[in-house]
Amino acid sequence: MTAAGKNTPQQQPARQRASASGHAPETRSDIPTGSWIDRYPPTPWRPFLRLARADRPIGTWLLLWPCWWSASMAAAADGQAPSIYLLVLFAIGALVMRGAGCTYNDVVDRDIDGEVARTASRPIAAGLVSVREGWALLVGLSLVGLAVLLQLGFPAIWLGLISLALVAAYPFMKRITYWPQAWLGLTFNWGALVGWAAADHALAAPALLLYLGGIAWTLGYDTIYAHQDKEDDLLIGVKSAALKLGRWTRPALVVFFLTALSFWTAAGWAAGLNAGYLIGIGAVALHFGWQILTLEIDDHQDCLTKFKANRVVGFLLFTGILLAAGAA
Repeated sequence: MTAAGKNTPQQQPARQRASASGHAPETRSDIPTGSWIDRYPPTPWRPFLRLARADRPIGTWLLLWPCWWSASMAAAADGQAPSIYLLVLFAIGALVMRGAGCTYNDVVDRDIDGEVARTASRPIAAGLVSVREGWALLVGLSLVGLAVLLQLGFPAIWLGLISLALVAAYPFMKRITYWPQAWLGLTFNWGALVGWAAADHALAAPALLLYLGGIAWTLGYDTIYAHQDKEDDLLIGVKSAALKLGRWTRPALVVFFLTALSFWTAAGWAAGLNAGYLIGIGAVALHFGWQILTLEIDDHQDCLTKFKANRVVGFLLFTGILLAAGAA
């Protein structure tokens, strides 16, 4: 606080800084410019596509990989290649449910988003999409997701429905705990359970081990992501692991990523996979090492780059599973 009892411009949340300057809060916006959304769809569609993050596929990949890992590992455990039909269904499901989840999150967080530099220009926070329109998009995407879920068999269907409770609670976690990243891990990696159930019509130990490893993985990559917002989060009272860990982030990432590797290695052992799987594990370990050693937690762009690089982690582990199945 200044002597006059007011925040300096650097201390003010994004919306206040924008109002004082007379400019829209575009600084550090997470909305890409010049993407395919700016070129091809009709103008009225563009805010809705951005609301569903159609121009930012990283979240879809992070939601999809646990599904693909698990369905493929279940097949590899039986000496088979993964079902292309299941992989396609999960890809469609991840795309629409990621869009639905982002829409729900933006509806709930519309006031918070307006105070954070990175999120202030999101469609609902910026007034480009109404709350009612956001709910309509959410319902439409969820119905497509339900149609996909109904193709997966009863064990997977019930697991998919249970996950909705995790999704519904997630936006509120940052208000009550410094570990919303842990809740995101519970939510985003649920596909490790659904994927196995869809492929094997039951659950087994490897699926649970993949799930636990995925939670630790998400704790790592989403803590990196949260460092982009730590200044605004601190000012407006939103909690995150980035604020809790601060300069201890790097050693914490070592713990998170080693835990993920341990559970994923155990999953492969429990599934009886051959040494091909360890090639994938080794590649993931090297990638984690690169992230930890080169991360600059005060560089917003580097944090975003490292976060997005986790799609490569998913690909490397998936490749290891395919190698073990003899399908690569």
